[in-house]
Parts: sequence; C-alpha cells; structure tokens
Amino acid sequence: MIHRIPPGTRDVLPDEMRELRKLNLALIEAFESHGYGEVRTPTIEYDEVMARGDGRTAGSAYRFFDERGELLALRSDMTIPIARLVASRFAQAEPPFRLCYVANAYRAVRPQRGQMREFGQAGVELIGAAAPEGTAEVIEVLEAALDAAGLTRAVIGLGDADLYRQLLTELGIEGEARETVLEKLAMHDLVGLEEELSTREGIGSDQRQTLIALSQLRGGRDVLDEARSIGGEAVERATTRIQGTIDALEARGAADRVLVDLGLLRDLGYYSGAILEVYDPAVGHVLGGGGRYDRLLGRFGLDLPAAGFSLYLERLHVAQAEEERGA
Repeated sequence: MIHRIPPGTRDVLPDEMRELRKLNLALIEAFESHGYGEVRTPTIEYDEVMARGDGRTAGSAYRFFDERGELLALRSDMTIPIARLVASRFAQAEPPFRLCYVANAYRAVRPQRGQMREFGQAGVELIGAAAPEGTAEVIEVLEAALDAAGLTRAVIGLGDADLYRQLLTELGIEGEARETVLEKLAMHDLVGLEEELSTREGIGSDQRQTLIALSQLRGGRDVLDEARSIGGEAVERATTRIQGTIDALEARGAADRVLVDLGLLRDLGYYSGAILEVYDPAVGHVLGGGGRYDRLLGRFGLDLPAAGFSLYLERLHVAQAEEERGA
C-alpha cells in the first residue's frame, strides 16, 4: 500500500542520505576554513519576525496559531532568522560576524511547477562588512563551497538589486506597472516583459528598448561599458558598484568564475546592491544565490551592512552527480 506525502516534499533513502551527509560536511568544512561558525535557529519563528524581515514574501510562509493564539510561521529562508539572532545575541559585540548553517526551509509554492515546499539550504552570512570587500569575501567563500562540492563548471552571476528599481523610477514607471515589470524581470520572461510594456500607457519604445537591452547583457567587464552606453544615472550607479566588486575579487584572485549578469533580479525584497546566482551547465535549475542586504539588520534594531548566500542542497547534489557522470 502506498501512503501519500504532500506534493513538494520527498522521502530520502539511505544511499542518498549518506551522499547528502557527505556533501553537508564538505560545505561546513569549507565555511569553517574561512572563519565562519555554524549556528542553528528554530524552525518556527513568530510570523511578525518573518514579515518584518521581508513583507513581500511573508505570504509564502506556512503560518499557524500556537496554543496561546500566537501567530507562528515556518522559516522560509535562513537570512531573516540569522538577522534576528545577531540583533538579539550580538548587539554588544564587535562586528563583523561570520556565521554559517545547514538547515531546512519551507515555502508555500506550486509543486506542479517542480518547486519544493521543503528544501535544504547551506550558506553563510557576513554581517558588519561593507561593500565591496564584504561582497568579495562572500563570493570567495561561495567559490570554495562549489569547489568542495566538486562543481568545477559552476558559474556565479553578479548583478545589482537596485538597478531596475531605480531605473523604473527614473523612467517614471510606477504603481501596478512597476510591480508587474519587476516580476517579469525576476522570471526572465522577456516575451511577457515586452507585452506588458507595450500595453501600458506612457511607456515609450525607447523605455522598452532600454529595459529589454539591459536585461540581456551578460559577460565580462565589457558588459559594464555596454550598459553605460545606454545611459542613465541608475545604470551608472549599478555598474560602478559591480565594477567595485570585480576589482575587489581580482585583488583576491577570485574573479575567474564570476559573470556579470544585468538580467539578474532576486525575488526576495531585502536585497540591496550586489546580487548573486549560481548556475551549472549540468542542470537546468539555479543552484543558489544571495547578495547584499544592507538595510535588513536595521529592521531588527542593529544597523549593519551584510551579505550572504545560500545553496539548495538537493539541486547541488543533482549537479554533483551530473558532473561526476560527465567527467
């Protein structure tokens, strides 16, 4: 007899569990070798804490009432709980704080799209180190984690979270149109983006061409010059920040796996400045991502710059197997 489990969840059998445990240990060793200490936070947080961290995605959390009527939520990522932890436990300590984790997170998604409701994450948070040096350190640790997993072909995309927010303001695109455009950009839906822009009053062909052209720019340093040729203060600010990160990476000898990706836009609302995504040609899914969240700690009463990343463990494991098969 087969007993069902909820869609978007799965059982893990012994052989795979042994492989996942080996992967987890390799990642933690890579994090700790760079000075990051492992922490654990509760699976359950107060809903108010998760909403304070990112009101945009609070609706994707699984929420329920406890026996006292308090509204609780299963954590939907680890960055917000760690921000709460640092603001609560390290408020009087001297930054920067280097923390890492391996943990499960939970999101109310549409499992028919192949998304998981329950998924494992491994990552780091660097709190109290400003850009661009702090960003470069996080990327260096990310590269070490990919090496520890044996993902020699994985590439790190580097973009800017504020680029399109500021550009849309510059172009006068506000309200419902703004949110829809940002959603299409985050999904890399260029067809939907063009359709949306063409049906909105007040959005001219030049504005459409600017957004679509920028969203397709990927490559090395020359991409930044191409973007600047399009013009605009928002583009200039974003490309200057990205250039600073690349310069800091080159000084560390850690720029080889980084690809400038101006089409990158993360769906979490707390990111500001540099954002990251990890790709591997062996699989069709993004393996993880991250970036700067310099304003998040201030929501918990501790105004510190911060950056981090998380990797999806199950996707990392699939990529690991595919790379080994293709070796």
